[in-house]
This record gives sequence, C-alpha cells and structure tokens, in this order.
Amino acid sequence: MTNEKYDKKELCDKILSLYPDIGACGLDISVDYDQAQKAWLVHLKKDDHELKHFLEQPDADKCMEGTQCVALGLEIAQLKKNIEGKQF
Repeated sequence: MTNEKYDKKELCDKILSLYPDIGACGLDISVDYDQAQKAWLVHLKKDDHELKHFLEQPDADKCMEGTQCVALGLEIAQLKKNIEGKQF
C-alpha cells in the first residue's frame, strides 16, 4: 500500500516543480513506492548517469507541502555536477 495522500505522479510533478531543470516524469525521472523499504524510490537518469534515491515518507510529505526535499536536492545537485563534469 502506498501513501493515500498522493500518488507517484503527484509526487513526481511536485519534485519537478521544485527542481524544474531535471527532466520530465516518465522520461528522466520516475517515482515508485518501494514496499520493502517503506519509502519512495526516486530514479533519475540523464544520458549514462543514474541516481536512485529513497525518499522517506516524512521527506516526501514535506515535498508535497511545498518544502524542498533537502536530501534529494543535494543528490540532484551532485548528479548535475557529475554530468556537467563529463561534458567538458
């Protein structure tokens, strides 16, 4: 059972609204609820770079409330840095 407050599309859309330069839902970013981890799995992919981040329920709730997802934001920044570093 996933969170009843919102679904994966709503969470994905919210993450994109907070970090609009990361891509598009279903293409560059996907969000699914991982029952084993009891957390949301955010999967980012850009070219040959990938990032998988478990977003704990309290953090996901904060994202949905409009507060930036701090841990996810740090990992997104690192992924962008890695991509930019490879492009030079």
